[in-house]
Amino acid sequence: MKRILSCIICILLTIQVPFVVFADDDAEKSKIKAKSVILMATDTKDVLYKENELEHLSPASVTKIMSILLCLEALDSGKIKLTDKVTASKNAVAMGGSQIWLEEGEIMTVDELLKAVVIASANDACTALGEHIAGSDVAFVKMMNDKVKELGLKNTNFENCTGLDDTTKAHYSCAYDLAVISSEVMKYDLIKDYSTIWLDSLRGGKTELNNTNKLVKSYKGITGLKTGTTSNAGFCVSATASRDGLNLVAVVLGSDTSEHRFQTAEYLLDKGFAEYSCKKIKIDKNKLIPVKVNNGKQKSIIPSFSDTQNIVLPKDNSKLKYDFKIKKEVKAPVKKGDSIGKVKVICNGKTVKVIPLYADRDVDKVNFMYIFLNIIKYI
Repeated sequence: MKRILSCIICILLTIQVPFVVFADDDAEKSKIKAKSVILMATDTKDVLYKENELEHLSPASVTKIMSILLCLEALDSGKIKLTDKVTASKNAVAMGGSQIWLEEGEIMTVDELLKAVVIASANDACTALGEHIAGSDVAFVKMMNDKVKELGLKNTNFENCTGLDDTTKAHYSCAYDLAVISSEVMKYDLIKDYSTIWLDSLRGGKTELNNTNKLVKSYKGITGLKTGTTSNAGFCVSATASRDGLNLVAVVLGSDTSEHRFQTAEYLLDKGFAEYSCKKIKIDKNKLIPVKVNNGKQKSIIPSFSDTQNIVLPKDNSKLKYDFKIKKEVKAPVKKGDSIGKVKVICNGKTVKVIPLYADRDVDKVNFMYIFLNIIKYI
């Protein structure tokens, strides 16, 4: 019996148990006062923290980030201009909730309407913008859902462009999807001209606009973006911020009070800035071994990669290494952009990024005429 026990003890001593640091889950969760949250790096879409991030919930007026994205895209493509004059329709004027009290037939510019949407979350202004872009409210909502599919999001469906949910049946999104949409919005520098404004006005100062995002006034590095509140959704916010080259978005859905949504967003953003940094990828080009091209007019090609990529890493990244996986050979023909390998970026033993390596040119397959001409040239 003693011999058996001794053997068991020896076996247990030889097993390598990984060192794990357990966070104080209760302390962490006490800071998260919402049904669903996510913290994402907007440039890379890396998820830094999440909790129930795929749960279908009403996003309230955070819905408008998709409306804003389509407006920014239309401006960027030249489809519409900030100086365009928009006439308020009967349908736009009928919108309830937050509004700037448009009157039927009243004319405002795209610039004024966009300002009202971003700063004051005006439902009438948002509807008027959508109608101007797509021709009708229904067509604009279709554009919104088409964009959802284009972005590859699977947990979002919009029934309107405003987020009003008192009569909707299947108007929902999730923290992850909203973070991705917010990341797309923040690609446009123009949005900051509106989302960072605390106070403004319309109609020659007669209509005051007060930003619904209270973090604009108090949080260092805040860049936006959108709040939302209904009895069904609770208190929601998509908060974006930037410090030292790191751009983050914290989406908070289903808080029980306005204060709790902002506290939760602040906590997530603070956590991101305290624990992570953004760096440009540095690959040793000397390790990019030529790849042999069989039966190709060119004997080999050097793997290429996008040198504009950034990477979000834990601030403790002393154990950072690059693992190169490059094909030894490929068969001609080779097309520019064909995959010929990858580089794994490993931080503290965990793969944090995979960088594709590709052919930077076409390589045609040799044929009889090519061989014949080369023989003649040699002779």
